[in-house]
Amino acid sequence: MSRKRSPADIAIGLLARREHSRQELETKLRMRKISEAEIQTVLKELEARGLQSDTRFAEAFIRGRASQAYGPRRIRMELLRRGIDPELIDRAMAESGEDWAEIGRRYYRRQFKERSPADYKERAKRLRHMQQRGFDMNTLRVSMESDARLEED
Repeated sequence: MSRKRSPADIAIGLLARREHSRQELETKLRMRKISEAEIQTVLKELEARGLQSDTRFAEAFIRGRASQAYGPRRIRMELLRRGIDPELIDRAMAESGEDWAEIGRRYYRRQFKERSPADYKERAKRLRHMQQRGFDMNTLRVSMESDARLEED
């Protein structure tokens, strides 16, 4: 006979697989038709026990996305969508130690093997691609200029 899992067991099982933001856990527990009161009780308990932490989630998320060559703007938007407080995001981004310009340059070189864009249309296409990955215009300009300098050498 299988016994019904408690809301706490379900939440701990989800956290065992990967870090979750509070909002993600709340959503997943609601999908399982758990009452709002039980959800709030479980989330408070998990946070008090240190099993769920939006700070830890944000740090892990930033590390993971940076290793996949996503830029800070994209990462910030994804964290906001997952219910992370903007101040917490700013703090976690600042403390991450990531060199966003270098991440952008490496990704640009890997993505666009031929050096300079052939024309304005190709340059615009590359800029849009890099912006969608979350890099700012300054990083994009530096990436393109460094490739142009490499090509001249």
